[in-house]
Amino acid sequence: MRPVPFLFSSPIGLGLLLFAFLAGAAPARAAAQGAAIRPSGTVVEKPLLGGKHFRITYPKMGAVHVWVPKGYVRKTAGIVVYLHGYHTTVDKAFVDHKLAEQFSKSKQNAIFIVPACPGGKEEGVIWTSLSQLKKSIQAANIRLPDGETVVAAHSGGFRTVRHWTDNRLLKQIILLDAMYGGFNEFKDFIATGARAAHRRMILVTADTDNQTRQFTREFNFAVTRTGVPADFTGFTSREKKSRLLYIKSQYDHYGIITSMAVLPVLFRLTPLRLLP
Repeated sequence: MRPVPFLFSSPIGLGLLLFAFLAGAAPARAAAQGAAIRPSGTVVEKPLLGGKHFRITYPKMGAVHVWVPKGYVRKTAGIVVYLHGYHTTVDKAFVDHKLAEQFSKSKQNAIFIVPACPGGKEEGVIWTSLSQLKKSIQAANIRLPDGETVVAAHSGGFRTVRHWTDNRLLKQIILLDAMYGGFNEFKDFIATGARAAHRRMILVTADTDNQTRQFTREFNFAVTRTGVPADFTGFTSREKKSRLLYIKSQYDHYGIITSMAVLPVLFRLTPLRLLP
C-alpha cells in the first residue's frame, strides 16, 4: 500500500490545502461576480440640457457616458442603459445620435447610461456583466437609484445584452432592429422562470423583420403593430400592457435611432416614471 502524503493526512496539511484553494479561487470568484472597475482618470462632469453629463474612462473598457436629467428624483428613479451598434464608437454614438436629447425628450425619471460596445463583428463584448457595469459607475462616485432597469440595444448591441438576460434587476429589453442572434437567451428572459411574468420585451424591426417574426411565433402572448406612433397615446391598451410587443417600423435600420421619434416614445412603455 502506498503511504498517504503528509499534506492530506494531517490537520495542518489540510488547512494549508484549503487556504491555497481559497486563495486561488478568490480572483475567479471576484471576476464571476463582476467586481467594480476603478476609473482610469478624472471623471469629466459637465452640464447638459439642464441636467448633468459624466464621461468616465475605464482601463481596457473604454468610455461610459452617464446623463442625469433635470428634476431627477433618486427615490423613485430607475436606470436606462443604451447599447450602440456597429460602425460607431460610444463617443460618436452619444453625439451623432443625439442620445441626451432623446433621453430628455422621453421625460423619464432615470439615470441614463451609455457604455462602450463592440464596433464590429471582430470585436469582443466589453461589458459582459450588467452588475459590473453598475458597480463600476458607482466606483466613480455616481450613486445609482434602486428602481427598475431597462436596456435598449440598437443593431449589434444585442451581443452585449444577451449576456445580461439573467440579471434579476433587468425588467425590460428594447431591441431596435437588433434580433440578429441571442434567441435562446431572449427566450429564457421573456418566458422562463418565476421572474418571466414580470419581464417585458419590445422588438422594433426593419432589416430584422424575418428573424423577429420567427421569434415571436413561439409566444401566444406576443402583440404585433405596424409603425411607431407619434406619441405614447397612439398605443392601444393591449399594446401598452403586452409582455412582448413586436413593432414593424416605418423607419429604416439607422432611422430607428437617428429619427428622434422612436426611443422617446418607447421609453414611455417601460415601468419607469415620468419626471415630476
